[in-house]
Amino acid sequence: MKQNEIGVVTGLAWTPVGGEVLFIEATIMKGKGGLSLTGQLGDVMKESVHAALSYIRTRAVELHLSEDFYSNMDIHVHVPAGAIPKDGPSAGVTMATALVSALTKTPVKKDVAMTGEITLRGKVLPIGGLKEKILAAIRLGIVTIIIPEQNRKDIEDVPRHILKKVKIVYASTIDDVLKVALEKYPPTPPGTVKNMPPKTKAHTTRVLVSSRKGIVAGAKV
Repeated sequence: MKQNEIGVVTGLAWTPVGGEVLFIEATIMKGKGGLSLTGQLGDVMKESVHAALSYIRTRAVELHLSEDFYSNMDIHVHVPAGAIPKDGPSAGVTMATALVSALTKTPVKKDVAMTGEITLRGKVLPIGGLKEKILAAIRLGIVTIIIPEQNRKDIEDVPRHILKKVKIVYASTIDDVLKVALEKYPPTPPGTVKNMPPKTKAHTTRVLVSSRKGIVAGAKV
């Protein structure tokens, strides 16, 4: 990604020939609670999307969403490279981040990538293929990689000269992920005016302007 975007997250995957980068997209439209999943996703990956959405629905208040937000919108999750089948649970945190970003209209940082399975309680579970995934992220120019806390011990298998190129963040919960991946978390409540200057007391400066006929007072600056 060239810039921070809403609903677009960089995920990491393992393949028999090495690590790969997945860009997961989520978008929101007016609707009646529909959920579309495209990009040749396998059953396990589809289940990750449902788990992520269920977790978000339990956190609606904290995310400044209405409790029934899901009933008046349609959600579409897509993973590009649609000709290639994709499956596995390790995209769970990526799916959750894309959904939270789209629902709260909060951009995702372009230089952050992630991997991790999630539970309905928002826990982040360990994954496999860590070394290959880190190498794939470095090839893309990623500077921060979020991995499950339970994979901390597996970092020992990654050469030190490789780890010097990135910052590794360990996550135990999806909140840990969102705090690093999103531009702002918790998100700003809707209707909040951003970047307003602090209120100051209004005042009028009185200036004396000279003229040939005398002094004129009261000009406002």
